[in-house]
Amino acid sequence: MANPIEKRYEFVLFFDVENGNPNGDPDAGNLPRIDPETSLGIVTDVCLKRKVRNYVDIAKRDKEGNTLPGYDIYVRESHALNAQHRKAYSFIGREPEPKKLPKDVAEAEKVIRFMCNNFFDIRTFGAVMTTEVNCGQVRGPVQFNFARSIDPIVQQEITITRMAVTNEKDLEKKDREMGRKYIVPYALYRVEGYISAYLAQKTGFSEDDLNLLWEALINMFEHDHSAARGKMASRKLFVFEHETALGNAPAHKLFELIKVEKVDSSKPARSFHDYVIRFDSSKIPQGVRCEEKL
Repeated sequence: MANPIEKRYEFVLFFDVENGNPNGDPDAGNLPRIDPETSLGIVTDVCLKRKVRNYVDIAKRDKEGNTLPGYDIYVRESHALNAQHRKAYSFIGREPEPKKLPKDVAEAEKVIRFMCNNFFDIRTFGAVMTTEVNCGQVRGPVQFNFARSIDPIVQQEITITRMAVTNEKDLEKKDREMGRKYIVPYALYRVEGYISAYLAQKTGFSEDDLNLLWEALINMFEHDHSAARGKMASRKLFVFEHETALGNAPAHKLFELIKVEKVDSSKPARSFHDYVIRFDSSKIPQGVRCEEKL
């Protein structure tokens, strides 16, 4: 793998949803997630990481559809994690002991290194791999906060009609069925993230991985469209690059330089153009560079 990154980064991504459910809450009937005290919409970090994984899984394949070396995805739908772990033990040529890493330190390191080198999402986000087939635990250099909407959202319930029934016997009583669909008419969300050069040294997260992450954040909604999610798109991506691995300013101070204003506060927003995003470049600390990638 390429050399790990040597600088600290933070980023701010703005994305929006129109007539869709960006992240349903299974504990609330799949309604869009919401902060009950402020009515601001929420999208979890897990949801966003899933979309990054899905994009990388599409982007890093050859013409025959095979995953390129080093860009396999660890957390896959309908895949058992232990099966992924066994690949590492096959690589070092030994059988795993139940729930234990190899006692030999060098062999244990080879197992963990294999997982980092071969799985993009472990190298990026880290993973807890202490299952029956134990591959250790890795803390990833890239972490997201929860995304929150700029304004309170309305969890709108839409009644829909399906022009068919489920069972043949139902045809005697009806020829269609009713259902529910939950949407947010419009919302602009903001998510902040962190990238540690020190943790990147441990997982091998490289400059190529970093560029792929930016690419994924920009394009992850383009291959995730569905009737449930409506129209979603990444709108703005600000990246703060420090001169050093330790960093040159606190992350929260950098995030405060980016503010969002509503063009007309007298009516609800229904478009990205109902907002203005401002970055105060005059207050950026020495040793930090900001790039607008989208």
